[in-house]
Amino acid sequence: MGSLRKKMDGIRDQMAGTRYPDSSVTPLTAMELRDALLAVNGPDVPFVVSQAHFADKADLVAEWQVWEPAYGSGSSPKHVERKFKVRMRFVPSIREVQSIDEQWTVTWAGNPGIWAESREYSRGQVIEVSWRGSYERGPDGRRHKVETFRYDTRAMKDPLRDTVVGAGWTWRGVMRMSKW
Repeated sequence: MGSLRKKMDGIRDQMAGTRYPDSSVTPLTAMELRDALLAVNGPDVPFVVSQAHFADKADLVAEWQVWEPAYGSGSSPKHVERKFKVRMRFVPSIREVQSIDEQWTVTWAGNPGIWAESREYSRGQVIEVSWRGSYERGPDGRRHKVETFRYDTRAMKDPLRDTVVGAGWTWRGVMRMSKW
């Protein structure tokens, strides 16, 4: 019975994106980890890591808002607005950072976008990739994909998770708010 429980926990960890630190890493204190996560901010990252508000029930929050390029033609092109948030709570007693993702997506129609055509909300562990591009002939005469826009939630989650694991803490993705 114990091995089945362990296997189920492993599957749950894999689905939630849980990562464990290498045993050779000396763990940082909670304050040092907080400072390291805040240091992820910079001009090269499209998101912001900040102190969480009381309503977030977290220690730190990373947020990313993006407008995708318009698509469609005519009098009502469509614009997609995405807001992605990762809430992080520190559990110093077991050196663990629990994270939960939230994403809001609104598709606006018209030029400028004046009415919401659709709205979506996701919570848990969100992996979303959206891209725009075309195919063009390269110098070698072959067709190549030329990307003009990319939105990938892993561009935000990976640096956060790598910072936590590199600091000797466990990154645990939670699937439900009940843990909060």
